[in-house]
Amino acid sequence: MHCPFCNTPDTKVVDSRLATEGVQVRRRRECLQCGERFTTYESAELALPRVIKSDGNRERFDEDKIRRGLIKALEKRPVASEAIDQMASQMTKRLMAEGVREIPSSQLGEWVMDALRELDQVAYVRFASVYRSFQDVNAFREEIEKLVKATTAKTSE
Repeated sequence: MHCPFCNTPDTKVVDSRLATEGVQVRRRRECLQCGERFTTYESAELALPRVIKSDGNRERFDEDKIRRGLIKALEKRPVASEAIDQMASQMTKRLMAEGVREIPSSQLGEWVMDALRELDQVAYVRFASVYRSFQDVNAFREEIEKLVKATTAKTSE
């Protein structure tokens, strides 16, 4: 592993730990030339399904894209970054468990909305507004009313 500070190819591993529910290995490294320390993450390369976009194009699944969408929806909300990483990781695990070669992006969007609905309702409405292309305030109102009804029904059970 090349040092990101001096680009020397000689670095040594100082510490290794499991990260993100055992899906990754976090390694602390030290450059043998300049002595700087840095962190790397190692994960298995998996053959994940391709995502079918709404225009018919296909692209590889990108967990970071899911994470970025979650971060944007949860911006300025009281949710720990670990929870965001865990949600993104769960989406990947769920996708692998499906055992399909391709999956519509709409299905992934629904999974994200389901997870956000449980985690943070404000983030859910934010994400839904972009995902479902709300055109006016009435679309927001309708979605919030659905959310309130579902929450009321859940608490009365």
